[in-house]
Amino acid sequence: MTKTIILSILALISIALSFFYEVKKPESTPVKTETVALMLYPVQTGEDIARALELPPIPLDLSEPIDSAFYQRYSRKLGLKLDYNEDKDLLETITKWLGTPYSYGSSSKRGTDCSGFVTRVYSDVYGIDLSRSSRSMFDDVTRIRKDSIRTGDLVFFRRSPRQPIFHVGIYLKDNKFVHSATSGGVMVSSLKEPYYRNYYYAAGRVD
Repeated sequence: MTKTIILSILALISIALSFFYEVKKPESTPVKTETVALMLYPVQTGEDIARALELPPIPLDLSEPIDSAFYQRYSRKLGLKLDYNEDKDLLETITKWLGTPYSYGSSSKRGTDCSGFVTRVYSDVYGIDLSRSSRSMFDDVTRIRKDSIRTGDLVFFRRSPRQPIFHVGIYLKDNKFVHSATSGGVMVSSLKEPYYRNYYYAAGRVD
């Protein structure tokens, strides 16, 4: 009788232990639950991928400018410190004109005067037809302050307040402009040079 009771108690204990084991068994597999969550993680950006993989986001280095070799090459050719965001067509076009001899009344690679050079560049680069003379060209622009000049604006010169405009060039940057001079043809000069500093009249922007 006692043996039967003991066996019955052991059987009950065994059943109880088996029940607790069966109930708690799924809780011992959290890895599977996390794996499913990982697979269903919404991926929309690079940061989402990094977060899903529990890795720190890898920053993209956008500091290197686009086509830096181009700007470095033209920086040397024009003697300018470029910001790598200047108009490529403008830089290429004026570089092709460098060294063209001065020729009054002409506007070709064989020879050109100041206004002829400016009109050709504006036509080729911007598709804009400007007046042929530097005096009338001034009527085509909106006058701007000297400290507001930016690449592509026009700079005008006159010898005195009572005399008309006699020269025009295209501003580049850092006080440098490109023009066709009577002595030297198409070249890059500085507004700080005594001659151009003395005769500088105004700057204008083509709208």
